[in-house]
Amino acid sequence: MCGIVGAVAQRNIVPVLLEGLQRLEYRGYDSCGVAVFEDGELKRARSTSRVAELVSQVAQDSIEGLTGIAHTRWATHGAPVTHNAHPHFSGINGGLPRIALVHNGIIENHDELRIMLQAQGYVFDSQTDTEVIAHLVHYHYESDLLAAVQATTAALKGAYAIAVMCRDEPHRLVAARDGSPLVIGLGLKENLLASDALALAGTTDQIIYLEDGDVADLQSEKVWLFDREGQSVERAVQTVQAHTAAVELGPYRHFMQKEIFEQPRAVADTLDDLNHISPDLFGDEAFKIFSGTRRVLILACGTSYYAGLTAKYWMESLAKLPVDVEIASEYRYRDSVPSDDTLVVTISQSGETADTLAALKHAQSLGMTHTLTICNVGTSAMARACRLQFLTRAGVEVGVASTKAFTTQLTGLFLLTLAMAQVRGHLSEQQEEAHVKALRHLPAAITAVLALEPQIMAWADRFAGCEDALFLGRGMHFPIALEGALKLKEISYIHAEAYPAGELKHGPLALVTDQMPVVTVAPNDALLEKLKSNMQEVRARGGELYVFADADTHIKSTDGVQVIRLPEHYGALSPILHTIPLQLLAYHTACARGTDVDKPRNLAKSVTVE
Repeated sequence: MCGIVGAVAQRNIVPVLLEGLQRLEYRGYDSCGVAVFEDGELKRARSTSRVAELVSQVAQDSIEGLTGIAHTRWATHGAPVTHNAHPHFSGINGGLPRIALVHNGIIENHDELRIMLQAQGYVFDSQTDTEVIAHLVHYHYESDLLAAVQATTAALKGAYAIAVMCRDEPHRLVAARDGSPLVIGLGLKENLLASDALALAGTTDQIIYLEDGDVADLQSEKVWLFDREGQSVERAVQTVQAHTAAVELGPYRHFMQKEIFEQPRAVADTLDDLNHISPDLFGDEAFKIFSGTRRVLILACGTSYYAGLTAKYWMESLAKLPVDVEIASEYRYRDSVPSDDTLVVTISQSGETADTLAALKHAQSLGMTHTLTICNVGTSAMARACRLQFLTRAGVEVGVASTKAFTTQLTGLFLLTLAMAQVRGHLSEQQEEAHVKALRHLPAAITAVLALEPQIMAWADRFAGCEDALFLGRGMHFPIALEGALKLKEISYIHAEAYPAGELKHGPLALVTDQMPVVTVAPNDALLEKLKSNMQEVRARGGELYVFADADTHIKSTDGVQVIRLPEHYGALSPILHTIPLQLLAYHTACARGTDVDKPRNLAKSVTVE
């Protein structure tokens, strides 16, 4: 989850490093730091505050250099304190540092490596697994940094993206990746690296995406690439337009608020002037693969998992296909029953989610080679690993709590459902026309729901004083209740749970008091009357209901029942529209409680560690 930036140039590169860190801060913000070669030595500055504070510190200390690395951290091994912050140095017996290193990932064999290095006289100043790598590079160093890094990576087990510099070779950076993202940026008489091309926007748009096992040797005039076996390799140079405007806050209070209100445009871009349904939306091989599909396996984590649960209702209803939805972090660690007529669908905002990537590779190893990803980054590892892709075109999402990524994932999954139904003969021309019309109306419908914000803000004041909340939904709106509860707990730190409303009587009803608000997703669907009965169960125990209903749902605000009506009834697309008010409720509750909305405690955006 950490963010890495590095550069070797013929100018002071520190401003580029710091700007890159600011763009990557969503990946982790427990600490940050920068190291450069200056006046014959390695120098660094580290902070347990945000990157803005590091910028001030660097200016105060007048840190400059032609070669440098920088890092923003999401803590795994060791508390978020200064001595655990990257970059890490290595110099035997307290001597001047020779090696500086930054790392994203988790090294699984760090304990045994630490024991070996301590026996060689290395002293550890941190609790991190990263310091092990720095000392190991130093241990292997014999005048060639590339050779030292290659020897080091051969000894590592786990996931890593690293960038390394050496005092003895001041105009050189060596980088490597395996399981964690890393890109190379090609500039004019300078070369750069980063966890994400976004960090390099405005400096270069010429990007190389490293493959697992790659090692890169960067000097100001040239970049050399090597594979896991040490053989020289070529990787394609891609022109990547990462628009910096996408990460500007503009008139909004937080990025999360901005991204909530970007959803009409994000969904419109994802639909891309949709006129008809076709398997070709998912790739040239889609028709052939879909025709042979008899089962769907969806792999995802967090919010993306809830998108998958929603898709299960759609696919089984409309495409008549059995669907299994698996939490990716669990799937690879249990015995399952593979079949070669299964379509494996991964869902990820970044396309770099470590658990999902590992689950995908596991499914492929079991012989399930028909793979499709729904993701937001066309150049991601997941997009490259799957035979079929659908890009959600949500744009950059900075807020840790996913909003527009989720609604565009649902949009893509509904298109997938229709394409599968079409191939299987379950979608008539009249049905296709009706669904396309409804999809094209989505951006306008979302805009109308966003206009409910003032009403939702009034509810947020009530929620801000609570420590617990319960979310209820039925059918395909149960996953939306799960997503609403997740949003509230992520950014407001209120304990929130979601249940199928019919499960109240099987335990959760014991928790209901007048101190725990109960949020109910109540569209006008076939389960409405059952849901009304569940709501009465809550009221009979003194619970306070907050109901998001459709325009034609005959539920009225009464004592203990607060109702906000969405402008329309949305049919099969209702889960997408009912997501919006739950996002707004979580956002305004967090604002009322004064939390750090965009950077909630203990979390980060891009989960690139298992």
